[in-house]
Amino acid sequence: MDRLHLMRAFVASAEAGSFTAAADRVGASNKVISKHVGELEDRLGVRLLHRTTRKLSLTDEGRRYLDGARDVLERVEALEGGFGANQGTVRGRLRISAPSTFGELYMAGLLQGFRARHPEVEVDLRLTDRFVDLAEDGVDLAIRIGALPDSSLVARRIARTELWVVAAPGFLARHGTPQRPEDLSTLPAIHDANLRTGRSWPFTDGGGTRRIGIDAGISANSARVVADLVRGGAGIALCPDYVAATFVERGDLVRLLPDHASVALDVHIVFLENRHLAAKTRAMIDYLAEAFDGDGAWSALAAGR
Repeated sequence: MDRLHLMRAFVASAEAGSFTAAADRVGASNKVISKHVGELEDRLGVRLLHRTTRKLSLTDEGRRYLDGARDVLERVEALEGGFGANQGTVRGRLRISAPSTFGELYMAGLLQGFRARHPEVEVDLRLTDRFVDLAEDGVDLAIRIGALPDSSLVARRIARTELWVVAAPGFLARHGTPQRPEDLSTLPAIHDANLRTGRSWPFTDGGGTRRIGIDAGISANSARVVADLVRGGAGIALCPDYVAATFVERGDLVRLLPDHASVALDVHIVFLENRHLAAKTRAMIDYLAEAFDGDGAWSALAAGR
């Protein structure tokens, strides 16, 4: 067996913590992955992984070998990708993580466009609102919205999103249109749990931040569900413009208090710091940056224009 295949099986197993998770990552069976790691250990004459019924863990020899194996695989991928890029071809399997609602609204069209440009790249998109550890989960790049914690990840800003207060026209006909942020506290509200604002909404008038308490009868961890509830007249909501912009443009929703700014959040691509960034990863980063162009033209992006 080619030693590079054995290395890939070992690195995937060490990072994923199990043969089953490693198999899912590389597209093979867990029996094959286990066999390849065993063959590598036989070649080296050392035990690289401790096996238990629950998880895998590295031996001291495994820790030393892992760093070198990663470096070898990164160099090989960079070398092969570099030849592909020079010939106009980028290839390989690319795993991407993105927030659920954002991904559902925008990633389908973006991935179609990317694959039209790079048909030999196999894209594996994972949508989740949980924090993803890129190294542990074998993710090449992730899209993250909001403040980034200090980490070893490299970040590239691609867009900016604002939080808008929105309501349905019919709701406003029944309850009246609020003129000040303080007026929001008396209206039925829908709370987007992903925003982590709690049961109060921030406004940044005059350079300072003040919070307005809301009466939220419904809470959901999906901005799209929140927007649908608002469209149905269930209440007002603080909603990201990447969800609300298309509905506001169509007249399904009304943006309230546009002169009273709420929170603005940056949208980043994050990826592992790597001296030998793979051509497939670089191609996707550049493509997404080009598609968004640092702009928040969300309705145009959603329409595929």
